[in-house]
Amino acid sequence: MKPAAFEYLVADSIETAVAALAQAGGEAKIIAGGQSLVPMLNFRLLRPAILVDINRIPDLAYVREDGDKVRIGALARHHQLETSPVIAGHFPVLREAMTHVAHLAIRNRGTIGGSLSHADPAAELPMMAMLLDAQLRVVSPAGERSVAAHDFFQDALSVDLAEDEMVREVVLPKLPPRTGWGFAEVARRSGDFALAAVAVTLTLAADTIVQARVAITGVAPTPRRVRDAEALLVGKRVDHALAQEVIGRVRAAAEPQADLHASAGYRRHLVGVLGGRALGEAWQRARVAA
Repeated sequence: MKPAAFEYLVADSIETAVAALAQAGGEAKIIAGGQSLVPMLNFRLLRPAILVDINRIPDLAYVREDGDKVRIGALARHHQLETSPVIAGHFPVLREAMTHVAHLAIRNRGTIGGSLSHADPAAELPMMAMLLDAQLRVVSPAGERSVAAHDFFQDALSVDLAEDEMVREVVLPKLPPRTGWGFAEVARRSGDFALAAVAVTLTLAADTIVQARVAITGVAPTPRRVRDAEALLVGKRVDHALAQEVIGRVRAAAEPQADLHASAGYRRHLVGVLGGRALGEAWQRARVAA
C-alpha cells in the first residue's frame, strides 16, 4: 500500500517545526528517520495532513558530555550510540542494547527522538531511558519543559507529548563508579523486536550493592523499572537464593500479552530467565570494576 496524500514541510529550525505542528492542530507528524512512521503511513494506520521533516535542523544530532551528564540530540541515530566513545565509556549497557536494534540499515536512519516518541512496547531505547533515569527535553511554541522517562511513557505507542511538542534532547546522568551492567534479550530472529529483554545495573561499595536498577521491556504496554527487585538487592551480595527472589519479582512485574509470536506464559517465563542472566552479568562486572 501507499500512504494517503499529505503536505510536506522541511523545517530549518525547531521553532519552524513546532509552529507547523501547532498550526496543523493535531493533523501533523514529525518525520526524521521514518523507520516507524513510514510503515504506518503505508498501511494507512496514520493519515496526517502534513509531514514536518526535521532532518535539516542544525545541531540536533549530537552526543556530548556535560559535567556529570551526557546530552543526546533528538536527531542522533541509533548507530551513533552504538559507536560513540562517550556512550561506551559511560553507558556500556546502552551501547550493548543498541546492537540489538533491528538491522544496521535501520540503525543508521532511526533517530533517538523518534524511537522514544513512538514508544513501541518492545523497543530497546525506551527501556534504556527508564533504566538510566533519562530526562527528555520537550519543546513547543510556548517554551521548553523536562519530562522524566518514567512519566513520559504512558501506554503502548502513547507518550506525554502534546500535539505541538517534539523531543529536542535526552539527558542521561552518568552512572556512579563501581557500576556493573547486564543486558539480555531474546527475539525470534536477529533484528526482530524483543519477545522480552532485561537490563540491570548494580553499583557496589565494599562488595555490597548500594544501588540497583532493573528494567524490562516486551512484556507490558510500556517499559518498566522493577522497583521491588531493586529494593531487594540493595545492601546485599548476589547469590543463588537472592537471584531466585529477583527472578520472581521480575516475573511478577510483567504483564505480557499473547500474540502470534509467543504466549503470555512463555514471555513471563522468558523475562525471568533473562533477568537472572542480566543480574549475573551485572554482578560479575561490578565486582571486576570494584
